Order: sequence, then C-alpha cells, then structure tokens
Amino acid sequence: MKIVSDKTKQFLVLLLKIIVVSSAFYYIYNKLSTDNTIDLVLLKTVFVDPQHRWSLLALLFLTFSNRFIEILKWQNLASLIQPISVGQATKQVLSALTLGIFTPNGIGEYAGKALYFAKKDTGKVIFLNMLCNGVQVIYAILFGLLGLTILNYTHQFIPPYYLWILYGIALTILLLLFSLRHLSIKGYSMHTVIQMLQEIPKNKHRKNLFLALLRYASFTHQYVILYYLFGVDIPYFDLLCAVSAIYLLASSLPNFQFLEFAVKGSIAMFIFTALDVNQWVVALVATLIWLLNIVLPISIGSYFVLTFKVKK
Repeated sequence: MKIVSDKTKQFLVLLLKIIVVSSAFYYIYNKLSTDNTIDLVLLKTVFVDPQHRWSLLALLFLTFSNRFIEILKWQNLASLIQPISVGQATKQVLSALTLGIFTPNGIGEYAGKALYFAKKDTGKVIFLNMLCNGVQVIYAILFGLLGLTILNYTHQFIPPYYLWILYGIALTILLLLFSLRHLSIKGYSMHTVIQMLQEIPKNKHRKNLFLALLRYASFTHQYVILYYLFGVDIPYFDLLCAVSAIYLLASSLPNFQFLEFAVKGSIAMFIFTALDVNQWVVALVATLIWLLNIVLPISIGSYFVLTFKVKK
C-alpha cells in the first residue's frame, strides 16, 4: 500500500528543488546587496582598459577551465561505474555544487552526484567523489606548505615554530593513518581503501592526478591575474606562494561553501597585510573569485537541479 501518492511525491520533490534554488539565489542576492567591496566605477575602469584585454581573456579562460577540468575529472572516475558524456558529467558536477553550497565542506555534493546513479552504486559514487576531491586536497597541502614556508622565509609574518607545528600535525596524521590502517569502522579501514584504490586502473589515477594539477594551476592563477589587474606590485613567485598558502589555510578549516569567500578573504587579508597589499583590494579580489567560481556555476547548476527527474 502506498503511503504517499506519486503526485504528492512529485510535488514534494518540486518543492525541494525550488527551496534549494531559491535559497542559493537569495544568498547570492543578499551577499551582493550588502557587499561594500565592489566598486563598480573601479571595475569598469579596469575592465575597459585596452591594456588589460589579454589579462581579462586569460582570466575568463581560467574561470572556464577551472570548472571544466573538474567536470573532466569526474567523467574520468565516474566511467568506472558507467560511461558518461561530458554533458552528463556537467549536469552532475554543477547540480552537486548547487546542492552542496549549504552543507559543511560541500558534503552535499556527494548526495547530489549519487542521485544520478542507481542506489546500489551509492557507496562507489561517494568513494570516487572522495578520490576526485582528495587529490585536489593533497595538492593544496603540498604546494601550500611549500608556498607558506618560502613566503615566511622571505617575509616572516608568523613565528617559525608555527610552521613546525603544521609539519608535526601533517606527519602525525600520516603516522596515525599508517598505524591504524587495519582498524575497521563499519567494515571499512585504511587497508580496505588502499585495496579499492589498487583496483582502479593506473591510467585513471594518472589522468586524475594530471587534471587535478591543471585545476590547481587554473584557480591559483585566477588570483594572480586579478591582483595584477588591480595594481598589486609583488613578484610573481611571491604572489603564487601567498595564494598557495591561502588555499592551504582555508582548506584546513571546516566551513560552508557559501562562507568560503569570507574564510579565504580573511586569511588573504592576514597574509597580504604582511606584503603591504591594500586590504580593500584583497577583499575585492576574494569577492570576484567567489563570483567567478561559485556564483556562475551555481547559476547554471540551478537549472539542472530544477530539471532533474527522480528515478522511479
């Protein structure tokens, strides 16, 4: 006997879709209407300057490539469950991004992608999504620690022993994972995860690593271009180290995606203040990065959420 009719289910699903999309756009509107960092006159001056033409084209290309590479990463891994096209991967990634905006550290993305697959594949979808995001985190840690170390050596803005604490935490986590690799929680352990990783073809791992590196280069250079557009005079290598350090520190803090711009913005202010960069410029760049990397994809993803059809 059916407890809820099909029409009622359809109505509830539609209502949920509208709530998710409306909440996303309300948040975007609320943020933009109260944001005092966006100076439209200055933006117009910078963006219409003919000298900035190639820089703006490069920024647009990196904005596109940042999300498109993520789509290719997911297509590469999701094909282990079933072959999917670039269009299908686009729907899944952007829908998941929209659903994950209000969840801690984007956890909702896992559920968003799982909706596109059979229920029996949910565990595998979650594992592959963890692999997709995990490689990105590894690059953020490696390059972030390297950038933070180099930057603090040339422009000491934190006591050196803080760095040693970071190294100690990273090493302790690695040792714990290694020593507890056989500890099982609900049938899963690090040993199980390693076995699952070994079952994935090496060419899939290589492609995932390569695409993750390209994506890391894309979003870090978005920052570099924007800072140079707004007249920041810092050597390229120092600026790249600073951006890498920001991503490391921001990634290590639990946060919601819709608050990501505030977290990264506050950390950026702390680091760039030591480099004598105007805090107003730092806040403006953080807002623009948020618009390019979050607002634009969510605007497209909202359409996919509204048109998503629940499998029977």
